[in-house]
Amino acid sequence: MQPVVIGDVIWEPSQEVIDRSRLKRFMDRHGIETFAELLRRADDDIEWFWDAAVRDIDVAFYRRYDKVVDMSRGKQWATWWNGARMNVVHSCLDRHREGDLRDKKAIIWEGEPGEVRQLTYRELDGQVSRLAGALRRLGVRPGDRVAIFMPMCPEVAVSVLAVAKIGAVIIPLFSGYGPEAIATRLRDGEAKVLICSDGFYRRGQVVPMKETADRALVSCPSVKKVIVHRRVVREIPWTHGRDENWEVLLEDDPDRAPTEELDPEDPLMIIYTSGTTGKPKGTLHVHGGFPIKAAQDMAHCFDVGAEDTVFWYTDLGWMMGPWLIFGTLLLGATMLLYEGTPDHPGPDRIWRIVEKHRATVLGVSPTLVRSLMTHGDDVPAGHDLTSLRILGGTGEPWNPEPFLWYFNHVGGGRVPVINYTGGTEISGGILCGNVITHLRPCSFAGPVPGMAADVLDADGRSVRGEVGELIIRNPWPGMTRGFWGDRERYIETYWSRFDNVWVHGDWAYADPEDDLWYVLGRSDDTIKIAGKRLGPAEVESVLVGHPAVAEAAAIGVPDELKGEVLVCFVILRPNHDPSPTLARELEDLVASALGKPLRPHAIHFVVDLPRTRNAKILRRVVKSVYTGKDPGDLSSLENPSALAAIGATRG
Repeated sequence: MQPVVIGDVIWEPSQEVIDRSRLKRFMDRHGIETFAELLRRADDDIEWFWDAAVRDIDVAFYRRYDKVVDMSRGKQWATWWNGARMNVVHSCLDRHREGDLRDKKAIIWEGEPGEVRQLTYRELDGQVSRLAGALRRLGVRPGDRVAIFMPMCPEVAVSVLAVAKIGAVIIPLFSGYGPEAIATRLRDGEAKVLICSDGFYRRGQVVPMKETADRALVSCPSVKKVIVHRRVVREIPWTHGRDENWEVLLEDDPDRAPTEELDPEDPLMIIYTSGTTGKPKGTLHVHGGFPIKAAQDMAHCFDVGAEDTVFWYTDLGWMMGPWLIFGTLLLGATMLLYEGTPDHPGPDRIWRIVEKHRATVLGVSPTLVRSLMTHGDDVPAGHDLTSLRILGGTGEPWNPEPFLWYFNHVGGGRVPVINYTGGTEISGGILCGNVITHLRPCSFAGPVPGMAADVLDADGRSVRGEVGELIIRNPWPGMTRGFWGDRERYIETYWSRFDNVWVHGDWAYADPEDDLWYVLGRSDDTIKIAGKRLGPAEVESVLVGHPAVAEAAAIGVPDELKGEVLVCFVILRPNHDPSPTLARELEDLVASALGKPLRPHAIHFVVDLPRTRNAKILRRVVKSVYTGKDPGDLSSLENPSALAAIGATRG
């Protein structure tokens, strides 16, 4: 397998950018001259690094810790901040109640129909306190699970923070989930309360949520109360004695409520990730873990400070939703929330939001960029995007063309694209860019400081200049505390291949010439043709480089002779039509770029590909449907209609 094409350096930080960056100030404070030196020191002395990091991002403790980390039970079960007392809401809100940030915007929200609301830190604290008081009156106690099924409106942040404030455990749910996906998670987590909205707007239509929740709750006896936020204000079914109206419930509660003092290892959140088979995995996170990792990544990689407005296009059910809420507030920044689709009512919606609210940090997925590219270069050019100083991208590997389009047409070639990869079980990134090192298309500056990442070959040897497994050698505070109710599955998933090493399941490549890193996709997505390993991103990068192709997905299909053959699914750009001639042209293009033995067995033209709400293409689902196998958990699927088109190509 070869790495994704490595192009020229496209961005070099100016000395001014370097000097004002949080990462450089952190390094200067500790007498560290280079990024490589910082990584070495962080890996060699994790107690020094994480103590320095929590001080740098200014995490608030009621009682400071006696020991940074305890690995007496093994790296797999490390505990952090031993002896401390804390609650993440104390860091996010309580300390700002009468401080300098009290009248600063904490949330800017825009609904799909165009309405705008803003909450200051003081106003947000008041709403969180009122909901916290209401939850306590409903009998929610520390350790109880509370699920949240809402769009990205201000009340979703209020709900997350209120649940954390009282020491209960958050279960975030995708706003687009169906009843069975919700029920599976509610039953597994034994949720006591569900907070949901009546609905939300998507492409101008109301998406009902309360009816979906009701169907799920038929098989969830643990849920005793449902708090309903009237986002749309529409007629909805009501179960008296169980359902509570948000506004009525909160109207008599005071805007001050005590925050539960907790151990840093007390549970904060169970975020479910989709499994390839069987039930989803519930990754368990704690107060002294997920928020600290989120804020550290924001500070050291994305250079976020109190002056920033961060707009990450996400949903609460994706890790980046809680990441955005906790990270921005812990750093005293402003979060920008949007509930709708990025191209409704017009293809410039996301650029209008950036311009209107003067976002400084914008985060999207590569798939979303590929989709927005099809509307033309003139769409972002029609808006003032000069407020942006950081572009972010995560969710899947980039292809060079969309990466360069994002860099040139959204950032104007003047700001870096900070590439970011990690996972729900990581609480953020393993690899990331930053503002103090140079940038090539699709590259990472290297591991996030403190992550001790490496690339290993099949025998567990560290390698540079060749593709291998992305691994992590040391624990970190944001590491999941295991899968909810399934400790063995956690060990088997991440710790079973190499001794005391976390294997993440991604192919990575570290360039020995300039220390930049690249990720080529999931190692379980690897295609093996006539003994040669091929990453889907390699093929897809070639295909989307063709002027007719908007998006592509490459899979390996079993073949008696070659082991596997390459099959590609292609979405065309507007004004291009599928034809046998175009299919042969694309096959020739791949064969020319990657070699004749890797010529696609078939090119199929489709109008859509199965993807999640955050626009990530699900290759495992494409392969399963095409080969007639069980696709496993489909709860995160945004567009089930795409499956029929994939299945139809089998004939």
